Amino acid sequence: MSQNLRTRLRHIQDVRKSSVNLNPCAVKTDNMPKATQGKAVFPGLEDKAGYKPPWPGWEEAGFKTLKRTLRCELTFFLPLVFPKALAILVPDFVRLGRIPTPGELLFFDLETTGLSGGAGTVAFLAAFGRFTLTAETSENPTDNAQASEAPAKLEITQYLLLDYPGESDFVESVVKEFAASPVPIAVTYNGKSFDSQILKTRCLMNGIAPPAYYHADLLHPARRLWKHLLPDCSQATVEVSVLGLDRTGDVSGALAPEIWFEFLRSGKNSELLSVCGHNAKDVSGLAFLFLSLAEIAEAPLKSKFRFDEEALALFWRVALKRNPFFFGDDELCAETGRILLEKAAGSGCQKASFTLLRDLAIDAEWRLRDPSLALKYTESALAIPELSGSLREGLEARRRRLEEKISHGGTATSATSP
Repeated sequence: MSQNLRTRLRHIQDVRKSSVNLNPCAVKTDNMPKATQGKAVFPGLEDKAGYKPPWPGWEEAGFKTLKRTLRCELTFFLPLVFPKALAILVPDFVRLGRIPTPGELLFFDLETTGLSGGAGTVAFLAAFGRFTLTAETSENPTDNAQASEAPAKLEITQYLLLDYPGESDFVESVVKEFAASPVPIAVTYNGKSFDSQILKTRCLMNGIAPPAYYHADLLHPARRLWKHLLPDCSQATVEVSVLGLDRTGDVSGALAPEIWFEFLRSGKNSELLSVCGHNAKDVSGLAFLFLSLAEIAEAPLKSKFRFDEEALALFWRVALKRNPFFFGDDELCAETGRILLEKAAGSGCQKASFTLLRDLAIDAEWRLRDPSLALKYTESALAIPELSGSLREGLEARRRRLEEKISHGGTATSATSP
């Protein structure tokens, strides 16, 4: 009993390895060409007889654990510097205190045996995506002053657990992926509530220290932009309906647990390989979504992606108000916010028109120092018929003050605050 839990688990695993043939790359010899029988067959390789192994492209990464690396190009350009306004859409970067560089991002997704997140839920597939930075596209923009963006290339690394006894090696491999990044900033979709919690639980169950990383979750930014436009905000729905990605023929993630359990029973891996493809698409789609958010933040009025402009205008305003230490006197962010508010206020929706017009009046009066423009917004707000008595009284007082300012050449005659 003096040994710790991890040592005892490792001892049990070693005993099982020595007593039973649990080689994850072992294949049945039935119907196999005689030239291949009795030989070690490794995933991704073919022998002279032309026998195709059951795990093409995969290699051993530990006991009952496989690994593969994929590379893909996104139909997008990768900015060398993300806009500061990206922190408005992804508030996790405000808490980080800065906008990360492309090389710091680690896109992360798990496939598990259930959605409960309890101690009995096991992660059997993990994918990590990193932007590939070539010599021509250094992540330090001072090294390449001529270029501001380059084609986005993504390298995806996957780990697959083939059976329960290999979980310790599988979890260790996953944890090492976080350690490979000097400043790991994990980007997930609902990962704060699910993936990160599952990973912590599996680390604790296997006596392994959970990885340290900073977490940026894109689920909430997606909900702010698209929850009123889409039937749901699942990652697949956003990818197909908003980003225009093609996931035709993709296996549903909801079927992943059943497919893994069927693989354990039958040893047939065709459907499990389809789940691996789904997992890789989730990570590439996550990277595409991140770049889409960066584009919207850079120029929301010119973006090719549709989104809820009113919701973005309101959230933009709140973000600038709550985080003056981060955005400071960034005139571009402030001016973009004003234009968004103005456009949303003119959209005809009266639900938020009062808030939008009032904020426009405040911005015009105190930041732009334009009382005439502020009066225009105030009068537009007063034209809303559904205003309560107290709101109307406040606007009337603002109108009188602005009219007095204009009559005195734009100089305030009182110290009234916004």
